[in-house]
Amino acid sequence: MSFFQSLHLNTNNSRTTRTFKPSTASSPPAHLLRQYADTTLGAGSLAQAVKLPEGEDLAEWLAVHTVDFYNQVNMLYSTITSFCSPASCPRMTATDEYEYLWQNAASEKFRKPTRVSAPEYIEHLVSWVQAQLDDEAVFPHRLGAPFPKNFVSSVVPQILKRLFRVYAHIYCHHFDQISELGLQPHLNTSLKHFVLFSKEFGVVDQKEFAPLDELIQILLDDKS
Repeated sequence: MSFFQSLHLNTNNSRTTRTFKPSTASSPPAHLLRQYADTTLGAGSLAQAVKLPEGEDLAEWLAVHTVDFYNQVNMLYSTITSFCSPASCPRMTATDEYEYLWQNAASEKFRKPTRVSAPEYIEHLVSWVQAQLDDEAVFPHRLGAPFPKNFVSSVVPQILKRLFRVYAHIYCHHFDQISELGLQPHLNTSLKHFVLFSKEFGVVDQKEFAPLDELIQILLDDKS
């Protein structure tokens, strides 16, 4: 499977399998990331692209996009990991006004919100999302298999809320590096795609966007 392929859907007539497969490779070359942006996000109206196609299952649509955004965030962050270290980013923040603490009820160490460095937070986040994608009870791999009852109301919103924090950290603390790599257009398009999708289905609370409110408004005012 190509590194940039966020998932594979069996397209034969039986459509009996569904495989959600996030990318696991690290540090894609910047030129490949730009090429990916051009081919996947650069054409057409994002506002139209996020809408649920007629006859499509909502949970399935949310699942596909959750994997896609997970991969996009992974790819974007992988380009600036050398600039994001416990020394440079000792806290997971978006400016000094917003700090994100890591919590995972399944972990003895993180049952309560805990301050960690930005790279540690993102490492925990990636592992936490990956575990859910690998769990067939959460992201069923067979077409026709039911999603959990709380998939739309809880699973997807929690994943996307936390993924947004990576966007916020990148913009607020690593935007210069992103610009130097020539990846600002893709970062902007990826965030716009994420926000439009989140607003279309109400899966991220508006208050979560506060660290990037001004930027998001500018992006949404651009009707492309």
